[in-house]
Amino acid sequence: MANHIVLFEPLMPANTGNIARTCAGTDTILDLIEPLGFKLDNKHLKRAGLDYWNKVQINYHQNLPEFLKTVENPKNLFLVSKFANQDYTDPDYSDPKQDYYLLFGKETTGLPEPFMRKNPEKAIRIPQDDDHIRALNLSNSCAIVIYEVLRQQSFNHLERTHKYPHDKLK
Repeated sequence: MANHIVLFEPLMPANTGNIARTCAGTDTILDLIEPLGFKLDNKHLKRAGLDYWNKVQINYHQNLPEFLKTVENPKNLFLVSKFANQDYTDPDYSDPKQDYYLLFGKETTGLPEPFMRKNPEKAIRIPQDDDHIRALNLSNSCAIVIYEVLRQQSFNHLERTHKYPHDKLK
C-alpha cells in the first residue's frame, strides 16, 4: 500500500515542486486536486522539483468530490489544518498495509470550511505559535506530517544510513 500527500488547489509552483521532491525521497504518492494555480510546465515548479519529477507518482483529480471517490478507507484520510483539535502525532498510521491520505489545503485559504465542519474527527494540526505566524509553509508542513507517518511505520523501506562516497567520515 502507499502513503499519499494530497494538495487541494495548490497555488504556488515552488511549494508543489518542493513537495514533489519530498514525495520522491519518501516514496509517497502526490495527489493534486484541480484547479491548480499554475501550469505544470512552470519553470519554478520544475526548478523546485529538480530532476525528481520522473520519480514521483502523481494522480490528478478534477475536484475534491472526485478525489474522495478514490479513497478506499475514509478512516485513513486526514485533513491537515491549523484549526484542528488533535495533533498530527495523535493518529495511528503504523499499518504499512494501509493507504494513508494527508490532505493539505490551498496556501491562502486552506481546506473548504464546509468540508472541514463535516469532518472534524479527521482534522489534524501541527502545533505552532499563532501569535507570530498565520501558518507554516505548505511544503514544510507536508514534510513534517509525512515523516511522522513514516516514523510510525519504522521508516518502512527507506534507507536508514547513508553511505558517504568519501572516506573522510571514518
